[in-house]
Amino acid sequence: MIIKFIGECSINFFKALKYIFSGRVSIKNLLNQSSVIGFDSLGIALVIATVSGSILALQVSKQFALSGAERYVGGLLSLALVREMAPIFAALSIGARAGTGIAAEIANMRVTEQIDAMNTLKVDPIAYLLVPRLLAGTIMVPLVTLLAELLGILGGMVVAQGTIDLHPARYLTSVWLFLEPFDIYVSLIKALVFGILITLICSTHGLLTRGGAKEVGMATTKAAIWTSLSILIFDYLITWAFYS
Repeated sequence: MIIKFIGECSINFFKALKYIFSGRVSIKNLLNQSSVIGFDSLGIALVIATVSGSILALQVSKQFALSGAERYVGGLLSLALVREMAPIFAALSIGARAGTGIAAEIANMRVTEQIDAMNTLKVDPIAYLLVPRLLAGTIMVPLVTLLAELLGILGGMVVAQGTIDLHPARYLTSVWLFLEPFDIYVSLIKALVFGILITLICSTHGLLTRGGAKEVGMATTKAAIWTSLSILIFDYLITWAFYS
């Protein structure tokens, strides 16, 4: 079952690439999906990242202050956020918000025979449904991740100043010294891969749905589970590839 689903995802991905590289992309659908995947999920992703940065700063600030290492708070926080927390939290929130919506929408189209009607009219569902969502995911998830990293670092700065009276200049200097462009590049690579995974997995689950309303709910649940596990697995693989 797992191997079959991975095979279906691979086939759909290469079909989508064929349409993308041939320039057969609906700009209108791309903009609509970018709004759904990026803008509609932006609020929850930024809230989670900001709160996470604040909590991490709250946990480490006093401990670092007791050991005289408060100047490292910003550096530690920025590395944790950029390398791991922001890409994962942003992707998981987008998967929970937009990914499940994609799976439910396409699954509903499948069980109500709208996709069969597309095939009858010689409209490829991959080109019409998957390609705009795949492109939107690869564009919007990295952008949301960048904003999440920025707000997470700023949230940690506010908390560090409030808990141990760490001056923002010292905090930002630590961030500047510890954080390297390479870390940001890797986080964007992670976000791009996560965007592909979210849209591909959720769309494929929707396209494979058969039955009625019960199966639509099952497809949505499976999409959420598969997306979350895939994000964590690929996060480990990318981290191992770049930092091992």
